Amino acid sequence: MSPEPAEGDYQLQGQIGFILRKAHQRHLAIFASHIGDLTPPQFAALAKLRDVGETSQNQLGGLIAMDAATVKGVIDRLAARGLVQLAKHEVDKRRLMVRLTGEGRQMIDQLVPLARTITTETLSPLSAKDAATLVILLSKIS
Repeated sequence: MSPEPAEGDYQLQGQIGFILRKAHQRHLAIFASHIGDLTPPQFAALAKLRDVGETSQNQLGGLIAMDAATVKGVIDRLAARGLVQLAKHEVDKRRLMVRLTGEGRQMIDQLVPLARTITTETLSPLSAKDAATLVILLSKIS
């Protein structure tokens, strides 16, 4: 980043939001070039279900940092493709449970190696040390 601007001066290109947006746009382009048939939120939902197994739709949203309305849309689209299955909780019928289907598990198992490639490519302009530092620092503000 450039030196501190003079008092009252504002340079958009030096602002964290602008820089994060540009980095995010780059990452999304890399993601789309490797995984074109899922959105990053859909991938996140499948990957987290792979990790935790069946869980409630609301809990899944919390685990992947999505609000209830957004995760519902993501899960509905995944269910329409046959990648996840929805069922009411056995005891609390208000809770909607989500789990991977066989097809969903097979897909996410095949995509995880691509996700590692996406991460490597996204961070490729950085040294390994700088990449690790960036992840640590971003984790602190997220």
